[in-house]
Amino acid sequence: MSRMRIGIMGAGNIAGTMAKTVKGMKGVALYAIASRTKEKAEVFAKQYGVKKAYGSYEEMLQDDKVDLVYIATPHSEHRDNAMLCIKYKKPVLCEKAFTANAKQAKEVLAYAEQEKVFITEAIWTRYMPMVDMIKEVLEQGMIGRPMFLSANLSYPLEHVQRMSDPALAGGSLLDLGVYPINFASIFFGTNIAKVSSFCTYTETGVDRQETITIQYGDGKVACLTASQCCVGDRKGIIQGTAGFIVIENINNYESFTVYDSNRKKVLHKKAPKQITGYEYEVSACMQALKKGALECPQMPHQETIRVMEFMDSLREEWGVVYPFEK
Repeated sequence: MSRMRIGIMGAGNIAGTMAKTVKGMKGVALYAIASRTKEKAEVFAKQYGVKKAYGSYEEMLQDDKVDLVYIATPHSEHRDNAMLCIKYKKPVLCEKAFTANAKQAKEVLAYAEQEKVFITEAIWTRYMPMVDMIKEVLEQGMIGRPMFLSANLSYPLEHVQRMSDPALAGGSLLDLGVYPINFASIFFGTNIAKVSSFCTYTETGVDRQETITIQYGDGKVACLTASQCCVGDRKGIIQGTAGFIVIENINNYESFTVYDSNRKKVLHKKAPKQITGYEYEVSACMQALKKGALECPQMPHQETIRVMEFMDSLREEWGVVYPFEK
């Protein structure tokens, strides 16, 4: 194929961001949009210049010209949507959180493996070039031995209905907390020895704010926070024995600054110019599909499952259960 044709499942705000991204990329084409109503799909298609508009997901998946499906529906729908894509042998880029829980994630990934269909989680920060830039600084020993990490992601989102709706797998964790968790995983690894956490609750019983402290087997510590009721600084800070790094915006890396043991600035790097930041995950899918791979190295299937299991364990501690899990 000369250009990879993308079909988007779901016509909300995040789908719009992906549409803008694909329109600005080379080697890919924004081909189709599917929504639960033909009217909504047609409005989206007209707004973003999409060739095909479908009033059902299955109808779009029956189109042989769709090369990759981007799932942009609520967390609660990801499992069923992904299973449907796999049934039709369509490669999938599924928005985070990958599913509502680890059981669903394992089911989806087992089916994809069985059917030999590509699928990856669209946790966009995993695919950004700044990840490798920060890792290089750590590997060079610019801050000595990294020992403590903090990361925060908070937005005032309580006006958004799905954020507090248990039926839609609402709460701060799957929408916001997933970013600090992935940030810690990228830079401090997965050798977790102990976790302590707590949350406060919305009136509907899902998590409103949370703090998560992780102790690693090698002595490192990470302190992570997320909230849907306040404005946060979105910073990630990695402290070492000889300095520290401040990363601006762990939700869409903007820059990082390295300080030495005297807290003197020694390096400042801005993120490369980008369309929206979504282009990196799309490019990763293109590269993987060209190689015939079934996953992306930036977010392997086992890591998707591990993060989902970690979030399940947090919700179990907090007593946050979605209606469809009962």
